[in-house]
Amino acid sequence: MAIEGTTSSFELRIRLGMVGGGSGAFIGAVHRIAARIDDKYELVAGALSSTPEKSQQSGAELGLDPSRTYDDFKAMAIREAKLKNGIEAVAIVTPNHMHYPAAKEFLRRGIHVICDKPLTSNLADAKKLLKIAEESDALFVLTHNYTGYPMVRQARAMIASGELGEIRVVQAEYPQDWLAEPIEQTGQKQAAWRTDPKQSGAGGSTGDIGTHAYNLACFVTGLELDELAADVHTFVKGRALDDNAHVMMRFKGGAKGMLWCSQVATGHENGLKLRVYGTKGGIEWVQADPNYLWFTELGKPRQLITRNGAGAGPEAGRVSRIPSGHPEGYLEGFATIYTEAAKAIIAKRNGKKVDKDVIYPTVQDGVKGVAFVEACIASSKRNGAWVKA
Repeated sequence: MAIEGTTSSFELRIRLGMVGGGSGAFIGAVHRIAARIDDKYELVAGALSSTPEKSQQSGAELGLDPSRTYDDFKAMAIREAKLKNGIEAVAIVTPNHMHYPAAKEFLRRGIHVICDKPLTSNLADAKKLLKIAEESDALFVLTHNYTGYPMVRQARAMIASGELGEIRVVQAEYPQDWLAEPIEQTGQKQAAWRTDPKQSGAGGSTGDIGTHAYNLACFVTGLELDELAADVHTFVKGRALDDNAHVMMRFKGGAKGMLWCSQVATGHENGLKLRVYGTKGGIEWVQADPNYLWFTELGKPRQLITRNGAGAGPEAGRVSRIPSGHPEGYLEGFATIYTEAAKAIIAKRNGKKVDKDVIYPTVQDGVKGVAFVEACIASSKRNGAWVKA
């Protein structure tokens, strides 16, 4: 019970709903953990599965009020928008093809949306969602979680301040090996929908992890893609979507880039890596060792910048939670996006401007990601021809 004249932590938390993410869904659990790490949200409602029985079962497992566990997201959006203490924000953690219809229902009712990437399964829906988001009074946040890592924020700040000089070369790669065999044919749930064009969209590895590498490169460098040339391929026989892609990129302003994404790269678990080279220096960041950033000034020895150590600036510090020498990574990166979103939502709730330091991927970033995927597929069909992004 709150003391008279004060507000309880529960009342301060953002009332959160969730679409998708029911029993057995990996990413739903990740989002729920991320939302709670900094204690900014309270999960109070959900349409947790396309199957009503599973949705109710999942709601019960999460301790939700049965009356606020819904059979479908539209019914949830309609009722929650009318409730006095209805949800303020909704996390959408469904397969890609459901992002657009779900987000649309909540945005049109003024409910903030926190959506898993990619934005949608196709560019047409992405552009429609952009228009709806721009017309809504609600915020739209896209969970490209790698943008929440402290040393990614550090790299972005260093480039923005000119420490690398004019950017010349950007190299991003994201290799995995979990789809090296046709496990989707065994009924493996995560593989099944990710390799299904009806649920995933036109891109396989390009949509699932290529969009992460592409978003990371653009987030850190501030560059905007002009055109690309791609060789997109499916190595596993019988698979309907790509599982490997090599992409050359030309950025506006003259910088050049290369991107490799693969889900058949034997020996790689989650090998996201970014290298950026400018006229004054270069940086390298590896997701598997995320608390470190290598920086080399032209003509000087290579330097190691650590998350809470010498060389790290306030941009890294404001999204760090754990003392030096302790790992901080995947879940905390997601939590940073949720907390940045919370700061924006609370500012809006109180009629205030959002702090300029608050950063999160937007619906505009999502449109660029889907455009990247479709440009890759279009280029590859034309034998690697250069295509405008």
